[in-house]
Amino acid sequence: MANKHLKLAACIAALATAMMAAGASAQTAPSTASAATPRKPDGKPDLSGIWGGPSGAEPNQRIDATVGGESARYAGGVAFDPFRRCSPLQVDCSDFSNRAIDPEFTGRMDPNLPVYKPKYWDKVQYLDINTNSQDPLFACQSYGIPRGGPPARIVQTDKDVVFLYRAGVGASTKPADYRVIPTDGRPHDPVRALDVTFYGDSVGKWEGDTLVIASVGFNDITWMRTGGYFHSDQMHVVERLWREGDTLLYQITVEDPEVLVEPWVMTPVRVPLNKSPAAYLPEGDPCKDYDLENMSSQIRH
Repeated sequence: MANKHLKLAACIAALATAMMAAGASAQTAPSTASAATPRKPDGKPDLSGIWGGPSGAEPNQRIDATVGGESARYAGGVAFDPFRRCSPLQVDCSDFSNRAIDPEFTGRMDPNLPVYKPKYWDKVQYLDINTNSQDPLFACQSYGIPRGGPPARIVQTDKDVVFLYRAGVGASTKPADYRVIPTDGRPHDPVRALDVTFYGDSVGKWEGDTLVIASVGFNDITWMRTGGYFHSDQMHVVERLWREGDTLLYQITVEDPEVLVEPWVMTPVRVPLNKSPAAYLPEGDPCKDYDLENMSSQIRH
């Protein structure tokens, strides 16, 4: 009996020593989540890099938009791959019907939606039901913002930031867009702010460690998100970007008094830094003009 007690005591002591060693190792081991945020010489957080895609890309592996923007669905700020069927919130997703396999219907995992004035709900439902013919992503149009989501790559200088966006994948004909946004405190350009463009006239400023970008002067071609959530040319967008270690956080507030009851604050998006030296942004497929064969004159429209 004494030998058994001695053996038990020895085991307990060995277990305690192992637990203490593991605890000490955990305290000294660096954590990716708590990695220090790199900063530029002026002290601002460095947002530069390729954001999204697998963190360990193989050589020559392209980084498609599996994280961020329209090609990912978010619930509580967590990204989900839209091509994985039978997610926790999907119903009967194993049935092989259009509604079961089309992410326009099955991919809606974020209940945070814009609230429209009552007179516009019929239009939203019409656009939703007729997505195949009405969605601008099938007509060589840019996603714009907020639908485009966070940029795929950021180049940051002391006077501006350059946002690069991935070309559309799958059925989308979205081009590989870019934006150059001044961050030197200048106001909106009085002429360009009156234009109607896909990304608007954008100006940025730093509020502490957060980059805040205000944009005005949009057209009404793009949607705010999939499902027919359109906007007017009176839309005003404020983007907020900040970095926590190797994670980019992105949030958008949309004001559109023409069609929305209240401002829509999108669910924040968390995008990982892609550290692979082989990661790159592929060029998009050329846009196909389906009307070319129907041309009957040399008149340009």
